Amino acid sequence: MIRATGLCRVFGRVVAVESVDLAVAKGEIYGLLGPNGSGKTTTVRMLTTQLPPTEGTALVAGADVVTHPELVRARVGAVRQEVGLDPMMTPLGLLRLQATLQGLGGRRAGDRVAGLVDLFSLGAHVDVPVGRLSGGLRRRVDLAVALVHQPRVLFLDEPTTGLDPRSRLEVWAEISRLAREGVTVLLTTQDLAEADHLAARIGILSAGRLVTSATPEELKRRVGEQSLAVGLPDAESAGRARRVLADRGDAVDPLPPAGIRVHLPEAGTGVTEILLALAGAGLEIGSCAVEEPSLEDVFLRLAAPAEAGAR
Repeated sequence: MIRATGLCRVFGRVVAVESVDLAVAKGEIYGLLGPNGSGKTTTVRMLTTQLPPTEGTALVAGADVVTHPELVRARVGAVRQEVGLDPMMTPLGLLRLQATLQGLGGRRAGDRVAGLVDLFSLGAHVDVPVGRLSGGLRRRVDLAVALVHQPRVLFLDEPTTGLDPRSRLEVWAEISRLAREGVTVLLTTQDLAEADHLAARIGILSAGRLVTSATPEELKRRVGEQSLAVGLPDAESAGRARRVLADRGDAVDPLPPAGIRVHLPEAGTGVTEILLALAGAGLEIGSCAVEEPSLEDVFLRLAAPAEAGAR
């Protein structure tokens, strides 16, 4: 549903986006990550026809963003980081207004609005001004408004920023449900846990280039380095353990309040030797666990070098 080839955008002498190739399937949630200034916003603006590309092509929901921008706009929805709803209007009023703006009338509009109210469990809140709703409810209203015209592709920018944990999980559930129903979702976020939870695939932009694109699991495997987390009785024991393993040549980090993290050069190897070395030094081991690399490790490994190179 989204296909970009060689997408570029230049502002004067600044190359904001350079040769980005992107393919997102129907019903897929694709997470687009990157540091501030990496090109995320510019890429989305091109895909939503707000900004023409300097070079390259992009098809969104089957329409070309340059030659048929009106078709693209009719087939996509967008939810911005900041909820842009009129706080004085009610959810019902906003949905009816959006239906009118999208050219829906009469029974068709009424059926669509009623369906969205039911879909997002807004029935008890339809006549309450948006400004009086919780953050989670406001975001659900925002999503409902974006879906009035039944878009094939939905662009989400930091959809859970500022929400409490419960509301965050509720919004995540709604986004996952939309994807299961066939809506393609492009998610831009700096919340790595959100991307890890929602996205089937993740692309990392850095200095205007898409440096990688894969499933979260594949990205973690590429980083590859597991670690062994060891819990000890107290901070003094943890300090002794660090010295014992450092003398062996192991890479060891503190793990407060009373633990250490030992980096494993090869997955699953060296654990027994590490534990034997600690036991041989008379240290009591309270707990130990092999930990997989996180998406944060991936982000720091892949995004940071490209940013440094660009500077």
